[in-house]
Amino acid sequence: MAFFSIMLHVWERYWSLFLDALGMTVHMGLVTVFISTISGSLMALLRRSNWGIGKVKPFRAIATAYVEIIRGTPILLQLYFFYFMLPKWLPFLNLSEFTCVMVACCVNSTAYVCEIVRAGIQAVDIGQTEAARSLGLNSRQTMLNIVLPQAVKNILPALCNEFVAIVKETSLASTFFIGELMTQFKTIQGITFRVLEPLTIIGIIYFLLTFILSKLIALLERRLSASER
Repeated sequence: MAFFSIMLHVWERYWSLFLDALGMTVHMGLVTVFISTISGSLMALLRRSNWGIGKVKPFRAIATAYVEIIRGTPILLQLYFFYFMLPKWLPFLNLSEFTCVMVACCVNSTAYVCEIVRAGIQAVDIGQTEAARSLGLNSRQTMLNIVLPQAVKNILPALCNEFVAIVKETSLASTFFIGELMTQFKTIQGITFRVLEPLTIIGIIYFLLTFILSKLIALLERRLSASER
């Protein structure tokens, strides 16, 4: 019982810090998903298209290498890389620590979103493309008007799951004291000299956040499945 009373005391005293950290965590997740959805979708479209820059084979090779390298290395390594290298590469921009971490998160997520979009496009029946081409539509018109609208139903649930994963991965940003949930845990631990109680509160917040998001994703999937009938 002493554990729960101490945990309640920690919450009552530092609830504002926990909520600020929650807001920062959600903010990081939303910004990362927004940027990576745009960049990842464009990369997936250009990798699969036969128009515009998608015709350039070196670009496709670079995009493929990018996806494989990002997916094949740990996100913590990428965080360290951009955190230390961006200020050296672009000293005139005076990039903040938060910006460097966000760039790393977006670069990481873009590779996964690219694969999500690619898989969603490939899931569309090839007969749809053949029918569109037989009606006189070119590759660009077929992709934008026929394939993509059908692929969205496959892509959206996976994108939502990517958001949940990003929310949990933001905990790694505590290495750089950005201000998300795990950073505030370190702050409160330093003030109270307690470990388990604030850590348990952080765990409960993460669980509630991801549980709510998972339920919303399940609702979205049911709605999309119902619309196909």
